[in-house]
Formats: sequence, C-alpha cells, structure tokens
Amino acid sequence: MTFDQFLSQPTPIVLADITATKGSTPREAGTFMLISAAGLWGTIGGGNLEFAAIDHARAILAGKAAEGETVTTLGPDSGQCCGGVVAVKFTRLDETGIAALRARRDEDRRRNPDVFVFGAGHVGRALAVALAPLPLRVVMVEARAEELAGFPASVETRLVAIPESVVGEIRAGGAAVIMTHDHALDFLIGERALRRADLAYIGMIGSKTKRGVFSHHLQRQGFDPSLMQRLILPIGSSVVRDKRPEIIAALVAAEVLTAILGPGGVPVDG
Repeated sequence: MTFDQFLSQPTPIVLADITATKGSTPREAGTFMLISAAGLWGTIGGGNLEFAAIDHARAILAGKAAEGETVTTLGPDSGQCCGGVVAVKFTRLDETGIAALRARRDEDRRRNPDVFVFGAGHVGRALAVALAPLPLRVVMVEARAEELAGFPASVETRLVAIPESVVGEIRAGGAAVIMTHDHALDFLIGERALRRADLAYIGMIGSKTKRGVFSHHLQRQGFDPSLMQRLILPIGSSVVRDKRPEIIAALVAAEVLTAILGPGGVPVDG
C-alpha cells in the first residue's frame, strides 16, 4: 500500500515521528511511520524500538495512552545494542495533520536529487525500476513514445525530440545516465553533460572501445581530454561483470547513490 493509499483509509492513524537522535541509531531524525489498528506504513528502524512504537500508537488509538514524545536509549534494557538515543513523537492525525503530512512528503520529494535516465531500452527500463523506490527524482527521457509506457508511478517520463536539450534541466548535484538506442545520440548527450561541472554522476552504457571512440570525438570537438575522467563508461562494470539488464541496473543504482549521497548519506553539494 502506498503512502497516499494508507492516508486515504477511513480509519484513525497515528504518526510516529523521529524528532531527535543522539549517537548510533537505526534511522535519522525526520523518519516517520504511520500506524493504524490493523496496518502499518513505513519504518523507524525495526527491532524493539519499532515494536514498542507500534504498541504505543495502538494504545493511543484505543484511548489507553496519550499523545506526546517518548525517549528511548537503545541499550540492553530496550533489547537493542545501537547505543544511541531516539526521541519519537506520537500524534493522532486529524484532517489538518494529514494535509500537513502530505505537504511534508511532497516537499521531501521535491528535495530529492535528480537522476535523468536517457533511453528506455532494456537496461534503461530496469534502471528506472531499480531507482523508483529510492529517495531520488527519477526522470526517463525518450524520443520514442512507444517506449514510455509501463513505468512505476514515481518515475517521470519525458517525450522529447532532442533528448540532449534537457540536460540543462538536471538540478545541481544530480545525475545523467546515458543509454539510448543510438551511439551518436549518446555522444551528444554526453557532451552536454560533461560541459556541466555541477553534476555528481555522468555515466554512459558501452564498452572500453566506445570510451575510446567518445574520447577521440571530444578531442576533435575541442574538449579538454581530462573531462573524460568525470565520465563513467562502461557503467556498472567495476565489481560484477554481467550483462543481464537487472544486474547492470543494480550496479548502476549503487554507483549513482554513492556519487549523489556520498559516504554520509546526504546529497553531495553540486
């Protein structure tokens, strides 16, 4: 069940919202989950912390506990060994609270880093599916209308006659993943992407041979040869060598997340 579907149910819901953390904890402040008498949406990290939160929320729904904040130390007494401290605020949602939570969710989505996937072939489609549930704004760009059907609802689709023209729309700190049906088109998109110094990831499907051809092409166009150092080509091949679309997609998704979020788990400045 999606976030919107859960909130649309005709049943009372409690919001369990992590408001503060200290030390090592399963999730960060701003993480929340929704709890009804018979259902759940989301997670605040699992384990006894989450089980206790569910019990407390359902006690609120049953009129046996009050709304407010709890503070838990994740040590032996709580059945968890993280060692940190987590504050969770419990709120029974009314219409105003639901509207505010929807607005908060929309704002979170707007802040998600951009990943523009150019080309909806087998690998492009698999990549979009792999990226769809992640905290990213995924945009599939295609010049062929028939290839844009059947994507997850969270994936934006763009039908454009000149795909390279939308490279400038990628917000700073985002990613361009290039895998169209045409090498020449890949090169045009790659040129536009490499002109931008503020993208966290630029990747192109292909081989070492394609990399050499593209490098010579850029030099003929007057590009600084060092720009090729910013291009991942081939994509998804540094760890596992496997040509199945779903495996390539998983490897590329890991590359993109590492580049965009960085080791601290937050978007890297553009």
